[in-house]
Amino acid sequence: MTDATAPITQDVLTLPRKLPDGPINLIGLTRDGLRDALLAAGTPEKQAKMRTGQVWQWLYQKGVRDFGDMTNLSKDYRALLADHFTIEIPQVVSKQVSSDGTRKYLVRIAGGHEVETVYIPEEDRGTLCISSQVGCTLTCSFCHTGTQKLVRNLTPAEIIGQVMMARDDLGEWPEPGRNPKNETRLLSNIVLMGMGEPLYNFENVRDAMKIAMDPEGISLSRRRITLSTSGVVPEIARTATEIGCLLAVSFHATEDATRDKLVPINKRWNIAELLDALKAYPKASNSERITFEYVMLKDVNDSDADAHRLVELIKDIPAKVNLIPFNPWPGAPYERSSNNRIRAFANIIYQAGYASPIRTPRGEDIMAACGQLKSATERARKSRAQIAAEAGI
Repeated sequence: MTDATAPITQDVLTLPRKLPDGPINLIGLTRDGLRDALLAAGTPEKQAKMRTGQVWQWLYQKGVRDFGDMTNLSKDYRALLADHFTIEIPQVVSKQVSSDGTRKYLVRIAGGHEVETVYIPEEDRGTLCISSQVGCTLTCSFCHTGTQKLVRNLTPAEIIGQVMMARDDLGEWPEPGRNPKNETRLLSNIVLMGMGEPLYNFENVRDAMKIAMDPEGISLSRRRITLSTSGVVPEIARTATEIGCLLAVSFHATEDATRDKLVPINKRWNIAELLDALKAYPKASNSERITFEYVMLKDVNDSDADAHRLVELIKDIPAKVNLIPFNPWPGAPYERSSNNRIRAFANIIYQAGYASPIRTPRGEDIMAACGQLKSATERARKSRAQIAAEAGI
């Protein structure tokens, strides 16, 4: 398993977008990449900009998957597209719906691998939690995904394809003849909090999110996209300048010794180094507050002293703290803090002037809550003792 001291990997574990003798999948290509592909297929240079815009809108604004349905293109040009390209997104293997309306999708990608994607409906928004890797490079001891070895990075097509798949299921693509900007947004927010560490797959995540934010396509504001990292310090500044989305940090501890066990990447970039990078982030992206995610683990990180240390650590950072009651999974070596302990912890944060909402667990009955995702292709199950030993507890 890749550990926190290994070199940063980005595209080396990513399958190519084009098979050696097969057509190119248009999904996931950047605008420039799409233009280059159309030119290589025989699109006249003088038409390239127009054709790129037309195809882009069919793919990402209207959700069309058949070249024959691209009715503002000539029949000959549609035939050319069909000869050279495909339009493919991840395949839904199964869907589970929680009693609270949360939907968890198991989706299959190239190579037969599987990842999980979760849609969370709320009164004022609909949030899609997407994955960026099969498995994870990290081994966070409280996270179910962290017990599964890294298989590979997802391609841009497989990342943005999760968004398109969810819009399919929600019936959210605009009806013909209607302005998509007037459609009700059932999927209004994206969080990169599913399987994997997004900043260990930076380029592919960046390209996929640029597609999601493009105003002629899915058209989500950068403030509707939140990327969660465990603390890949060198890529944090790049996130600000090359994506510009909101940032969340899986923090979870206020002392290096504890964070080393909970979030092993801390052994490479400790709390002080991480905080220095975060202090620069809002200035670089003109973003809103950084969200500190803090899972509440009984007798591990939930004391009043921890809360006071957390306040001191974030005092120079525009921030809010999301307190996450631990979501158990089979073999987990931790227990959830009591409700009274969580409320006391939250109150200390709040009295210091920071928002400290306590996240309501969603989809627990279908193992869709934060920290519970795990690919169904990973059949091996570790014992509680094995997991505890690896966590150093």
